Amino acid sequence: MRHPLVMGNWKLNGSTHMVIELIAGLRKELSTVTGCNVAIAPPELYLDQANHQLAGGRIALGAQNVDVNFSGAYTGETSATMLKDIGAKYIIIGHSERRIYHKESDEFIAKKFGVLKEAGLIPVLCIGETEAENEAGETEAVVARQLDAVLNSLGATAFNGTVIAYEPVWAIGTGKSATPAQAQAVHKFIRDHIAKQDKAVADQVIIQYGGSVNAANAAELFTQPDIDGALVGGASLKADAFAVIVKAAAEAKRA
Repeated sequence: MRHPLVMGNWKLNGSTHMVIELIAGLRKELSTVTGCNVAIAPPELYLDQANHQLAGGRIALGAQNVDVNFSGAYTGETSATMLKDIGAKYIIIGHSERRIYHKESDEFIAKKFGVLKEAGLIPVLCIGETEAENEAGETEAVVARQLDAVLNSLGATAFNGTVIAYEPVWAIGTGKSATPAQAQAVHKFIRDHIAKQDKAVADQVIIQYGGSVNAANAAELFTQPDIDGALVGGASLKADAFAVIVKAAAEAKRA
């Protein structure tokens, strides 16, 4: 049985004070919650502080990006080995904001995926279509292309022990969200697409939903058979709001 994961992506938000207050709040809110893995991905500058704040608790540390090189003359970059050294476990790659603002290609993201696997870290591969692609009926083609970049270069077994986050770009930070049925349909397509190469791998890979998850829609989303938690943006910046989503995931999978 797949164990759900709810991960908070803090994006470009944070301060030393916020790290202290938010993590303290999360530890309190989630102290009695079981049945759902939890992780947070603060900005890179606060990873070490967050790691110390999380020590001894059940919340795992994540990061928002990684470079494709392990070391060398690459000013301003951070390697997979550095992230592992600082205590990170889950690393977000392929987020639509990286694809759009930094022009990261499917192939470049697949290379990051391989680097993380080599380092013993867990890739959280973000995939999803834009509003224009969705309206044009291209959702499945876009998602398949983004998956194929990894499948064709690394093989289906590369998805063992990893996470995929389906994030319809049109629903990120907009307040819009796919209906539970729409989200489930795409999650099932993702699982079925991987299953064409390896059903056993497809059956165990964690697939999160990441399009404006909140207290109002979390419970119904998580009851869908192929949705294994969420990658949460804005709601992860408030301990009580994030905790509601984690609790919904835990309850849905126990039901």
